[in-house]
Amino acid sequence: MIEVKGLNKSFGDVQVLRDINAQFFKGKVNIIIGQSGSGKTVLTKCMVGLHEVDSGTVTYDGTDFASLNFKEKTRIRKDIGMLFQAGALFDSMTVEENVMFPISMFTNQTLAERRDRAHFCLERVNLTNAYQLFPAELSGGMKKRVAIARAIANNPKYLYCDEPNSGLDPKTGLVIDQLIQEITEEYDITTIVITHDMNSVIEIGEHIQFIYKGENWWQGTKEEILRTDNKEVSDFVYASKFMKRVRQDLAKAQ
Repeated sequence: MIEVKGLNKSFGDVQVLRDINAQFFKGKVNIIIGQSGSGKTVLTKCMVGLHEVDSGTVTYDGTDFASLNFKEKTRIRKDIGMLFQAGALFDSMTVEENVMFPISMFTNQTLAERRDRAHFCLERVNLTNAYQLFPAELSGGMKKRVAIARAIANNPKYLYCDEPNSGLDPKTGLVIDQLIQEITEEYDITTIVITHDMNSVIEIGEHIQFIYKGENWWQGTKEEILRTDNKEVSDFVYASKFMKRVRQDLAKAQ
């Protein structure tokens, strides 16, 4: 479990995060939502140590990450997998080499061991025939699956996914959602997904944290978020015409 307590972060005179408190649970898909500029990305960067916090704590299974020195933080970072919004694959590397990269960075495994692990992860995301392809030869969905394989290559305890469905069609987005959920449950990972996609929230969100103007605003389940009377949350959830129709159907069913 990852726990955030009393976290504050400012850039100059602008306070971006104010007294954030949140829990992200092991073996569940934890989702952070909120409008653009609400502080979601800054929060996650604070949690992984890319930003120093002004005050407050971030604990990984009881260890206060924010108070650790660089070497101590590196030990925890070995247990963190990252799925970046655009995939962030290395264009000059094959699929196999991309997945092997974090294994080479954080372990002393032999080439054969690294290759075996990369193949295992690629098989897990259903990419058994793409080992020697380059990113330019892949579809958007395939790139995301390679990025997921790389994110789990070091058998992480914690997985961060930044807008995993960005740029994908709805059907492929659903495949990626299901894959993230399956991996989370299968390996008992604490998974955090940052997204604007309400399809993802409803499909796989088990614990949802809504950030509004840098503050805790709401948290709950995907069932609760559809029926909340919190105005800011409701405005966000039912922003599209489709979701407005969902609200009307829910009201009729009550």
